[in-house]
Order: sequence, then structure tokens, then C-alpha cells
Amino acid sequence: MAATVLTHYRSPWTRTIDVDAQLQTFRDGVRCPGRLPALLRAGRDLLAAAPASCAYSFTLFITWWTLRGISEFAGHRLILSASTNLHNMRREPVQVLVASAFWTEGGFPWVTIVGFLTLMAFAERWLGTLRWIMVFATGHVATTLLIVTGIAYAVDHRLIPLKVAVASDVGSSYGFSSILAALAFHLRGIPRAMWAVGLIGWYGYAAIVGRTFTDYGHLTAIAVGFVSGALAVTVSRQLERMRDRSARAAQAEAESAESSESAASAEPSGSSGKLPSGSGR
Repeated sequence: MAATVLTHYRSPWTRTIDVDAQLQTFRDGVRCPGRLPALLRAGRDLLAAAPASCAYSFTLFITWWTLRGISEFAGHRLILSASTNLHNMRREPVQVLVASAFWTEGGFPWVTIVGFLTLMAFAERWLGTLRWIMVFATGHVATTLLIVTGIAYAVDHRLIPLKVAVASDVGSSYGFSSILAALAFHLRGIPRAMWAVGLIGWYGYAAIVGRTFTDYGHLTAIAVGFVSGALAVTVSRQLERMRDRSARAAQAEAESAESSESAASAEPSGSSGKLPSGSGR
């Protein structure tokens, strides 16, 4: 039974959805008489399958509440201490890489929290919690390292002001953007292309207009997400092909052994090997 389950298992990276079918299912659910309870159950099931996204949203609320309860000066110092700027990355890279992802600047991060409870929860339900965390962390860490490396080069060559080395840079947007890029591999056909082009166009336009290292970071993050997703899909398909070949070879060997046993049992039995009885004298 276990072997059968493993043979039919498919990695989430190789599972795609039909957008038209999903939209039709949603429209049918909205039109049905008990649509409100059905939508509530769907939302409950979505959040139940995304514990990391829910926990992340709650953590963002707690950190925002912490900043709200202290003075503006203390809050600014706290944000600077958790920022992944060049100064902090040279002193305490691991600490700020982790801490920076759980703080936000400005007012209540309702857009980010809603995004985690919808898009990120959907991605987590598709990938599973562990894979979701890996893609999110890869996007956050890899993008930060690439951007900090570029800032270090620009500062050393006096291409940008030195104050950029101590600028505040916190938030979950790099990991968020990488997950959005990885979601393209859950679609198929034209919707996948439209999603990818839309992300590139949106973040590319923001980078051209804004021209800040954060804007370039978002563009880099979706590139990291696309690369991570492409590698994961390629490896998953290769592993599934290897598994299928092994399963077919094992099945062929079992059928061959069964055929040999059947042929052996069908052969007529020979003589017993005993001599006929007689006097012998």
C-alpha cells in the first residue's frame, strides 16, 4: 500500500491548476443559496492549511503594536537596529537578516497582513508549510545579500551617498515578492505567462520610477522566485521520472518472475526415480 502511494505521489511543484475551472467553481459557489457559509468554510480551510502565513501575520501585528506603544525616537532606533543596511550587515548579518523580516515601518500594515492571509496562505496550501518557508527565506536572504553587495560596491566607488549604508530597511516584501513569482509555476498556459509578465511589468515600472535600492530589491526578489521555482520544478520532474522508471522496472521484474513460476508449475512432473520392485536374486 505504501509503495502504491509513493508511486502515485506528485510534488506540489508539478501540480498546476486550471484558472478557468477554478473561477467557474468560485462563481458556482457564489450563486448557490448557502454561499455565505460555503465561503466562510473555504476561508477557514484556507487559513487552516497555512499556519506559517497566519503566524507571520500575527507577528507583524505584534511588532506594529510594539512600535505604537513606544516613543518615536525609540521606535526609530529599534527599526535601525533591525535593518539590513550595509552597516548592520557587516556587524551582525545573521541577526538582522532574521529580525528585519518581522518589522514594518509606517502605519498599520493592513495591506501586508491581508496579503499574507490570502495570497501567501494560498501559496502555502499549495506548496506546504516547509516549502513555503524555504522559498520565502530564500527570497528574503538572497535578495538582501545581492542588494547589500551592490550597495557596498556603489559606496566604495562613491556612486551613491554614504548615508545609504545606514538607511532603514525592514519588512517582508522581498520574501513576499519571491513567493508571488513562484506562484507562476502553479498556473498553466496563458495565465502563467500573464502572471509572470504582470509581475515583471509592475516591479520593473516601480524600479524605473522609484529608483531606490528597495525598488531594485523587489525586482531582484521576483527574479530569485522565478529561478527558485524553475529549479524546483525541474528537480521534482526529474525525481518523478526516476521514480516512475524504477517502478516500471520493478513491475516488469515481478511480472517476469511470476511468468517463470507459472511456466515451472505447468511442466509435467517427471518419474519418481524409484526402481521397480523385484526379487533381485
